[in-house]
Amino acid sequence: MLKKNILLAVLLILGSGLFGCNPKQPQAPQTAEHYLKEGEDYFERRLYDQAIESWQKVRDSYFSPELNIIAELKIAEAYFLAERYLEAAAAYEDFLRQHPDHARSADVLYQLGLSYYRQMLSIDRDQTATRNALATFEMLTTKFPNDPRREEVGFLMQRCRDQLAAGELYVGRFYFRSGQYQAAIRRLENLFAEYPNFFERDEAYFYLGRAYLEVNQREQAVDTFNTLFREFPKSQYVPRAQKIIARAY
Repeated sequence: MLKKNILLAVLLILGSGLFGCNPKQPQAPQTAEHYLKEGEDYFERRLYDQAIESWQKVRDSYFSPELNIIAELKIAEAYFLAERYLEAAAAYEDFLRQHPDHARSADVLYQLGLSYYRQMLSIDRDQTATRNALATFEMLTTKFPNDPRREEVGFLMQRCRDQLAAGELYVGRFYFRSGQYQAAIRRLENLFAEYPNFFERDEAYFYLGRAYLEVNQREQAVDTFNTLFREFPKSQYVPRAQKIIARAY
């Protein structure tokens, strides 16, 4: 009897514990507006990764087309400010694919161009980012000729062209120094065709003239050196070219 009473008491204690505790209620999912505001709070504190996570929840909720667009733009901006330019470019590209005629297309093109521009590498490395930046800025100026940033964009475009031209000069000079004169000529001729305003044309003229001489295209060599003398009379390459001409002729 004593054992039965003890067992009954234990069961009563356990039962009161089970029924007396309030089970933890599942947390209701937050709204898209909540995550939008949460992301803005993170963004203001420069916590860009957390802001992106919050805005991705807005985007993935498909609450409304308007909120989705806001979230997409904010995600791209946060990537850019976090210096995650590859992801920023991908986000801006995706936005333009989904919303090609959006009212903020000019802003997105500008930011996309900057995202590529910030990925540009030195002239001895791959220039894909430079070409993408130039193509994007050209698209911006073509589609929105009256954009208020056109002067700045024009400057950035010239920087891209100078970078690409410098890359052509780098390769052309390499070909010349390695004895591949026809390859050097092709590179340097292409440089002048594609980038006629390149600021280091004097060096390009110098190596092109020398390459012409090496393949016995003497008339082209003279014309090239004369262009160097006329356009860049104070260039450091002028006396060197004059010595080469004196020896060759």
